[in-house]
Order: sequence, then structure tokens, then C-alpha cells
Amino acid sequence: MPTDDDAPAVPRTARGRRTRQRLLDAAEIEFGRRGFADASIVDITRRAEVAQGTFYTYFPSKEAIFAELVRALSHLLRQEIATAVSGLATRDEIERVGLGTFLAFVRQHRDLYRIVRQAEFVDPALFRWYYERMAEGYVRGLTAAAGRGEVATPDVEAAAWALMGMADFLGMRWVLWPAGEDEPPPVPQSVVDAAMAILRGGLLR
Repeated sequence: MPTDDDAPAVPRTARGRRTRQRLLDAAEIEFGRRGFADASIVDITRRAEVAQGTFYTYFPSKEAIFAELVRALSHLLRQEIATAVSGLATRDEIERVGLGTFLAFVRQHRDLYRIVRQAEFVDPALFRWYYERMAEGYVRGLTAAAGRGEVATPDVEAAAWALMGMADFLGMRWVLWPAGEDEPPPVPQSVVDAAMAILRGGLLR
């Protein structure tokens, strides 16, 4: 089970870090396109262009690299959002930039949806952790904004989960579902504008 200190552990050497990342990148594609059950270690090592024996230097099993991939994507997503909103003055700005950053991330990592949903069956505790870890930061941010009088809600935690759900479905509609496109176009700004209109009409003061 992941801990609060969930930044992925990395090998000491630059070569080791590169090899490990190649395996994770390959696993992201294989699990996303084939599914956990059909993807194999052979598929992952072939795509990563490393020897099959090298795999076990970094991961003891297919389950282990899957769990590490979910943790790594979670960490990277939260890191990118935190960097993007760093220094912004208002919750309105944070919500707008944070949503845009999320949609850009899932466009770049389009298989994230399929991978996380597979976790519900491969590792239910990891699946729950993925969303709870995301919610923790959201709750902290909204709590601080409520203390400044920027948001109006009787339940900050419920608001955080509702906002996460909105972002999740917007990404599903405008990133995951465009048919026949290996790389979907950027999400229209009007989508972010519509979401912000909902927030400004209800949650944000």
C-alpha cells in the first residue's frame, strides 16, 4: 500500500534511472492498450527494448510495475498541477489553471483513465489511494480558501470530490473519447470556461 511519501524510488545511477523509466513508459502503453490481464512482461520489455531479465532488476512482478506506474502517474500529475498553480493569488485562478493543467496532462497520458480503472480490480486499495491522495491536496487548498472567504460550502471535502468528478468527466469526454484519434486536439477553452461558470455561480465567492 502506498505511503504518504509516495514519490517513486529511483536507482542511484543515471543509466538505471533511464532503464527504469523506459520500463514504466512501456508499461503505460501496454497496460493502457492491452489491459493488465493481456499485457505481459515480455510485451513490456520488448517495447522498452531491454532484456527480459533486466525487468526483474527493477520490478519483481507484473503486479509490482503496475502498482508503481499508478503511483508514478499520480505523483507526476499532482506535481504538475502544484507547479502550475504555484504563486497564483486567488482560488478562482487556481481552479481555472488547475483544471487546464489536468486536461493537458490526461491528453499527454491518455491511457491514464484505463490504467486507473483497471486498478479497481487489480489492486482495490491502490485504486482508492489514487483518488484519496488527490483529494487530500484539494481539501487543503479549499480549506485555506474558505478561511480567506473565497469559497462558500458547508462541506469542503464533499466539494473537493465533486470538483474532482467534474474534471474527471470533462477529460473523459474531450480527451479519452474522440474516436479514431491517436492524439486528440487540445481541449477547447470553452470547456474550461463552462466549468468555471458553474463554480462561480455556486462555490466561489
